[in-house]
Amino acid sequence: MTDGSLFNLSGKNALVTGGAIGIGRGCAVALAKAGANVAIVDINKDVGEKTAQELKQYGVNSLFVSCDVTDKTQVQAMVAKVVETFGRLDIAVNNAGICFGSPAEECPEEDWHSVMNVNLNGVWLCAQAQGQQMIKQTPTEGKIINIASMCSKINIPGCPSAYDTSKAGVVRLTQNLALQWGRFNINVNSISPSHVMTPMFAQCPVEQRTRIREITPMGHIQRPEDLHGPIVFLASAASDYFTGQDMMVDGGHTLSTYLTPLARSVPPRVSSEEELVELKKDLDALGIQYDQHGVKQVPE
Repeated sequence: MTDGSLFNLSGKNALVTGGAIGIGRGCAVALAKAGANVAIVDINKDVGEKTAQELKQYGVNSLFVSCDVTDKTQVQAMVAKVVETFGRLDIAVNNAGICFGSPAEECPEEDWHSVMNVNLNGVWLCAQAQGQQMIKQTPTEGKIINIASMCSKINIPGCPSAYDTSKAGVVRLTQNLALQWGRFNINVNSISPSHVMTPMFAQCPVEQRTRIREITPMGHIQRPEDLHGPIVFLASAASDYFTGQDMMVDGGHTLSTYLTPLARSVPPRVSSEEELVELKKDLDALGIQYDQHGVKQVPE
């Protein structure tokens, strides 16, 4: 029998920012399935509490903590609440992020600052508070996982400059923290996903989704559950000698030339209908109607 103990997170305590829906919810489910207690950290109280309750089906403890990751006081209180409830902090996934904006020549300064404040400064504030907690724990150790993006490595037409820049900053920050905190047995790594089927991605036109499938070697659009394995690896003892790395989890998307569709010899593992399963759960929780053609109605 294969020994999977390296990936067992039983007894570990984790938090996931932006954990109510999308990538964050996917990360939280992965950690809970592996045995970790998980705190859902989000600004959306109703959906966050629902997600926290959902995790209990895996036999772990969970809670919801409301937090604006751009507010240092709230971030510090959030980490304190998690430690008060669980006893210590072993794993932190910094996922909270936003993406909006206009072309660089038109982008208002306030939009630039809003995106940078959540996506980069928010990761910094959270990682700092998490690192401080992990450093003073006994034993002194921990796993910090920052969610970046393939946009940290490639430029996609139409993607806001602030988003690309913020995610590149997340990767560089990850490397710097890994260098500084290795002496405390704290591993700091990042994951760079591709386009992921989340509410943020839901308004992507059908034609664009088709194109993404055509140029992605694995043949389907990424789902939150496609990050389960990488998250558990980076959170577990399996990655104890792995730090300061950005794990590109994109189905080979960034290998494409964007010019010629890639020929397939067999159907992809995931169909276009299966891509939507977890997305529909998130959109239902948000009251957004959605079908195979995209968003139908967004509540006011």
